[in-house]
Parts: sequence; structure tokens; C-alpha cells
Amino acid sequence: MTGVVIGFLGGLFGKGGSAVATPLLSLLGYPGFVAVASPLPAAVPSTLVASAEYWRSNLLDWEIVGWSIGIGIPAIVAGSYLSPYVGAKPLLVVTGLMVLAFGVSFLFFPKDRSLATEATVNPLGLRPSHWRVRVVVVAIGVGLISGLMANAGGFLLVPCYTTFLKQPMKKAFACSLAVSSVLAVPGTVVHAALGHISWMVTCLVALGSIPFSYVGARLAIKTRAAKLERWYGLALTGLGTYFLFHL
Repeated sequence: MTGVVIGFLGGLFGKGGSAVATPLLSLLGYPGFVAVASPLPAAVPSTLVASAEYWRSNLLDWEIVGWSIGIGIPAIVAGSYLSPYVGAKPLLVVTGLMVLAFGVSFLFFPKDRSLATEATVNPLGLRPSHWRVRVVVVAIGVGLISGLMANAGGFLLVPCYTTFLKQPMKKAFACSLAVSSVLAVPGTVVHAALGHISWMVTCLVALGSIPFSYVGARLAIKTRAAKLERWYGLALTGLGTYFLFHL
């Protein structure tokens, strides 16, 4: 059941699901690093499945994806190697706080990031000034934090893409899934080498997350961006609040 929730929310909100999986597994009683790292390998196939749906809907920006992956991979490896020196409890606290902060932002301070609005405001499809610099900064920051917290970075990439790169919500979801599917790989390798992953937990999560990530992606593509943003904020706010009060 946990895998079903993780996969559906990941496909719906353009993320690998580790930010959701870590609090849920922790609440189910799994120890710190197992809860933090074990969902990461399952994020690879589930994000690929969901990303394929966004690709078929022509929502992927391959330049943003390419730059994010190229800069994000070394950053996430560095963060993964630093994680043993930080400890499991601080990582769980940081995960909960970040989930809560972004949830409140999307729920109470929504932005109109629909494709229609973007076409009206920016009919030529021009990128924001210094967009490559913005992508590099985002990729380094998200990569380091994601490596430390053993997730693919989707829950950070979406708000960063909408805020700093001015991407419409659905394009942000699409790019986040594509990038997350790749960034999950080096993090998985490093955390597996460090002995942080329970492969039984990974397999159980994957069984539910892979098929339901497709369902979540299909629903997101057909849903209005404004409604998606509020759903996203409500889900993250509720999860972050519940998790922090049960640490």
C-alpha cells in the first residue's frame, strides 16, 4: 500500500517519491537510514514510467533536463558520500521541514503556472535571463541536498523550476521526473555501497509505485494546473506536519 501511495503521488506531482516514502517508512517503524535510502532505487523505474507519459504529451524541455542531469550527478554523489557524517535523524528532520515548507508555499501562495498563462505572458517562449546559470545553481543545490537525504530531488526540482526558471507547472513536473529518473542512479549506487539500502523494502515499494506512477501521471496531464498546485501543496503540508510531530 505504501508503494501505491508513493507511485501515485510521484507520477501526479512530478517526483520520484522518496520525499513521501521516507516519512511513511519511518512512521511504519523502519530505522533511519533504511527509511531514507531504501525507496531511492524504486524511484528509477517509477519515474521513467511517469516521465514517458509527459514526453508523449510534449511537455519535456530537454535543455533544462540535460543541464540539470549534467550538473546534478556529481553534486548528488558528493552529497551521498557526506550523508554518514550528518546522521540519519537530522536527515529525517530536514526532509520533514522541507516537505512542509514547500507544501505551505504551494497551498497558500499559489502561482498561475498553467500552459495557457505561459503562452499569453511569454508568446515567444523566451527563457528567463541567465537561465543556464539558474539551472546550474538549482542542480548543484538540489543535487547536494538530495544526496544527503537519499532522494532523487523531485520535490525540490518542481518548485525550483517554477520559481527560478519560470516553467509552467506541468512542464516542471515533466522535467523533474526525467531528471529524477537519472539522479536516482548515482545516489542508489553510493548508498548501496554504504549499506544503507534494504532491498526487500525497495522491492515492496517498487511493486506498488511502478504501475501507479503511470496512473498519477495520466491524471496530472488531464488536470488543470491551478488545481494540481493546490493538491500538491495540500499533500505536502499534511505529510510534513504529520511526520514532524511523529519523529
